[in-house]
Amino acid sequence: MTLSFDPYETTVAAIHEAMRDGDVTSRELVDWYLDRIDAYDRDGPALNSVVTVNDAARARAAELDEALDDSGLVGPLHGIPVLVKDQAETAGIRTTFGSAVFDDYVPETDATVVTRLKDAGAIVLAKTNLCDWAASWFGYSSATGRTKNPYALDRDPGGSSAGTGAGVAANLGVVGIGEDTGGSIRLPAGYCNLFGMRVTTGLVSRTGFAPLVSRQDTPGPMTRTAADLARLLDTIVGYDEADVWTGANAGVADQSFTDALDSDALDGARIGVLRQAFGDERNPESAPVTAVVEDALSTLADAGATLVDPVSIPDLDEQLDETSLYVLQSKHDLNEFLGGRENAPADSVADIEAAGGCHELVADLFTAMLDGPADPADVPEYWEGVGAQGKLQRDIMQVHAEHDLDAIVFPDAPVLPPTERHLRDGTYSTMEFPTNTVIASQSGCPAVSVPGGLTDDGIPVGLELVGVPYDDHALVALAGAYDQVADTREPPSTAPAGDG
Repeated sequence: MTLSFDPYETTVAAIHEAMRDGDVTSRELVDWYLDRIDAYDRDGPALNSVVTVNDAARARAAELDEALDDSGLVGPLHGIPVLVKDQAETAGIRTTFGSAVFDDYVPETDATVVTRLKDAGAIVLAKTNLCDWAASWFGYSSATGRTKNPYALDRDPGGSSAGTGAGVAANLGVVGIGEDTGGSIRLPAGYCNLFGMRVTTGLVSRTGFAPLVSRQDTPGPMTRTAADLARLLDTIVGYDEADVWTGANAGVADQSFTDALDSDALDGARIGVLRQAFGDERNPESAPVTAVVEDALSTLADAGATLVDPVSIPDLDEQLDETSLYVLQSKHDLNEFLGGRENAPADSVADIEAAGGCHELVADLFTAMLDGPADPADVPEYWEGVGAQGKLQRDIMQVHAEHDLDAIVFPDAPVLPPTERHLRDGTYSTMEFPTNTVIASQSGCPAVSVPGGLTDDGIPVGLELVGVPYDDHALVALAGAYDQVADTREPPSTAPAGDG
């Protein structure tokens, strides 16, 4: 369909201006994005990022159009079609968690984040693909199969928020919601040329999201601009009495992420370059990543940042091994979640395995979880891991303090997105994939991924900025300033502008 307002690569602010001017309605937007889902997700390159389209999206858009005529915008996301990772429960909309076992599961209530989106006027347009139970770095699920990277169809978009990453990048929705335990927002954001953020754990409620490691889980935004990232954060951050971890909001109450945006934030900022997290330049999967990151570092410096190069975290590889809690905690957390759902088709990880398990290419971590303890609190190794996470956080904070840093920077992953061949021949597996995103996740630090740029072959590379706990607003300010000068956002050619 053709509109007088072009939604391609647009922003929330531009849409609202067009709505107030009478140039577009929410119903027209919904129809435009649904046409693109048909053209590019179901047909054409067949990205396979969407699991389920919300059949009520058009009706909700019509209601919001009436509200706009009567009294104006109902909230900061009025009429905005949003893609939501299928890890979040949505009342009346099928929620698979990436699992074929849950193909017919329809929750009765919304996740808290979904409620906040709706209260802000957003429309849940569609649910997006993830690997089974968010337990991998790759975009393969037993529910719907493989999600493709829209920039390189033979490569992966990154997981576990693969569908949100590919969908937002291809303009199948205005903005998206992912979830990040070890890097599941930032890795696909990096591999799909987006902004994506994991906040300090607890700032965003996890209620209604299938868990993986409750100490690390956090939903978060995935967007094409830093301004939209901030706007989404202002909507979803907040206290939830159903999630005790959200008491973390006491330290940042009433602070606006949108107000934190500052185009001059990089001028005078001190950013430490963590060379330990860069790949081997002799590796053809790493060398193009490093080249893009070096260019992005020059952009930071040209904007006025001082690069402290290098900085280092003591015994980083050993600490990342010691702080990994997936095998020790994930079975317990997921069993507890499933046991609290009366209409769930499976009550435990063992039930899921008995009913068919996971997609073969993402099954290794899930299979390892089966042997985890019923209650991690009974296992000394678990508490050793928790203690190690605290030490890693202190070491990162020490690096910040020693060098008076505003952030530490490195590539989200030191390698290009894997191909299916890489996964089938054993080059990469979930348990061994070399993503750097676990540095922030396993230390409890906030981190934002920004688009570093494209390789000579047009493959996106993500740049990660890591701060200290509760300094989330400062990271958003840096991301916003970077967005103003980097000019790295380029849409994928597989889903071009047009009528869909």
